[in-house]
Amino acid sequence: MSDFNADDFVKKASGERRHTASKCQTMPEIRHEIDRLDRALVALLKERLTYIERAGIIKPTRDVVRDEARIEDVVSKVLVEAKALGLPKEIADPVWRLLIEKCIAHEFVIYDADEAANAPQAAAGN
Repeated sequence: MSDFNADDFVKKASGERRHTASKCQTMPEIRHEIDRLDRALVALLKERLTYIERAGIIKPTRDVVRDEARIEDVVSKVLVEAKALGLPKEIADPVWRLLIEKCIAHEFVIYDADEAANAPQAAAGN
């Protein structure tokens, strides 16, 4: 696991903007902007994942990896932001729920790997 800061990647992607959506006149212009945004989203997701991975190491037991109350808290905050920005709930809700589920699955992998790596040390201490 390593730290990752998406800021430079997002700035680079944002710096390549040629048109706003309403100014695009051709499909290549639209595709350029979508590709630019996708690169920025990938960088943001990568940074988000570094925190998920750290959580998988910090959490004390496997049964707290999945936290239903936290899932609902995250989704509700996302939906507030989505509403403020005009992003339809029908897009935001399922996208974030899928993102969260995939991140939880990854966090279990990290948790289990960390437990396995520390098991010999724990056994040696007994």
